[in-house]
Amino acid sequence: MSKPSTSRTPYTLGDALRANVEVVRATASDTERLLHGSGELKFGQGMIATIVALALGFLCLLGVIAFHFPEYLTTPELRRQYSVDLLRHAMFVALLIAGGLSLANLVLGVRRNLNLVAFALVILAVALGGSRVQVGDFPDHTPYIGLDWFILDLLGSTLIFVVIEKLFPLYRNQTVFRREWQTDLKHFAVNHFLVGVILLTVNFVIHHGFAWLVSHDFQLAVQRIWFVPQLLLCILVADLAQYWTHRAYHEIPFLWRFHAVHHSAKTMDWLAGSRQHVLEIVFTRVCVLAPLFVLGFSEAVINAYILIVGFQAVLNHANVHLPWGALKYLIVTPDFHHWHHASDDEAIDRNYAAHYAFLDHLFGTAVKVPEHKPLPEKYGVVGDYMPDGWVAQQTFPFRAKPAADSAAAP
Repeated sequence: MSKPSTSRTPYTLGDALRANVEVVRATASDTERLLHGSGELKFGQGMIATIVALALGFLCLLGVIAFHFPEYLTTPELRRQYSVDLLRHAMFVALLIAGGLSLANLVLGVRRNLNLVAFALVILAVALGGSRVQVGDFPDHTPYIGLDWFILDLLGSTLIFVVIEKLFPLYRNQTVFRREWQTDLKHFAVNHFLVGVILLTVNFVIHHGFAWLVSHDFQLAVQRIWFVPQLLLCILVADLAQYWTHRAYHEIPFLWRFHAVHHSAKTMDWLAGSRQHVLEIVFTRVCVLAPLFVLGFSEAVINAYILIVGFQAVLNHANVHLPWGALKYLIVTPDFHHWHHASDDEAIDRNYAAHYAFLDHLFGTAVKVPEHKPLPEKYGVVGDYMPDGWVAQQTFPFRAKPAADSAAAP
C-alpha cells in the first residue's frame, strides 16, 4: 500500500504579511473601540489593568519627548518648581508598572491587542531614552506648549478626583468612562497645550490695557495686609469679577454662544469642567485677573489664589457629595455648582459664584432647592442643540445665529 500524501502548502512570505496585516487591523479596531467606548469597568476582566498600562505608557512616551525638547514642550513657570530627578524616578516607576501589566496580560492572553499597543508604547519610550534622557542648558524664553502641565495635571487629577468620586459619590451609579468623556479629554488636552499662548495673550491684554489704572502707593498698602486676610480679599475680588462676567455670559446672547459650550456637558464629573471655548478662557481670565493686577496683591497671594481656583474648579464639577453643613451658604460646593449646570426650570440662570456662595444669596441668584428634589434631574443646555466634538464646539459660536439666542440660558 502506498502511504497517504503528507505534503502541505508552504507558508509563504505573502501569508506572513497577510497575517501581520490582520493583527494590525484587529489591534487598531480594538483600540478604536476602547477610545470611542463608554460604560462601567468591572474587576476580573483585565480591562482596568489594560487601561492603566495604556495610559501610563502613553504619558511616559509624552514625558520622554518633553525631556528631549524642554524649551518648546514645558511650561517655564512650572519647570522652575519641580525636581527633574523626582520626575525621572516617577517615570521609571510608571514604565515598570505599564510594562509589567501589559506583559503579564500578553502572557495570560488577556486583551492581547490592546496590551500589545501598551507594551509597544513602553518599548518606544525606553528606546528614546526613557527616564535617562539628559537635559542640558536651553533658552528660557522660547514659544512653548504645556505638555508637562498636561501630563502632571492629568495624572494628579485622575489619582485624586477619581478616588474622591468613588469614595463620596453624588450619583453612585455614574461610571468613570461616562458618555462624551472623549470630548472633555480633548478640551482638557488642548487647554493645557495652549497654556502658553493663553497666558501670553492674557498678560499682554492686562498689562497694556489696564496699566494706566495701577496706583503704586495703593498696591503697597494692599501688599502690607497680612497673608490670610489678603488672600481672602483676593478671592473675594476675583469672585466678584467672576460673578458678573459669568452672569454676562448667561444674559447676553452673543456671549452665551461661547459659554453654552461649557454648559453642554450632560454628565458632571472632574473632567466636565474642562469643556470650555478657548476664547471664553481668555476673556474670563482677563476679566478676573485684571482687578487683581490693578489692586496689586502680592505674588505669594496670587500664587495661592491660582492653586485654590484650580482645585475648586475641578472639585465643583466633580461627582462628589460631602456633608458641608453651614459652609454651603458660605463657599461654593459641588452640590451648589451642579445646580448651576442643571437644566431644570428652577436652576436656569442661577448660582454664578465660583468661590463664595453668599454672593448669589446677596444678589438674589441662588437656587431655591425644592425639598422634594434635592438633586438636579438633568444637565446640559435646554434643547440639547450643542454638537459633540471639540472642533464642532469651537466653531459653534461663529455659525448662523442659533435659535437658543432668543431663549433663556442655558
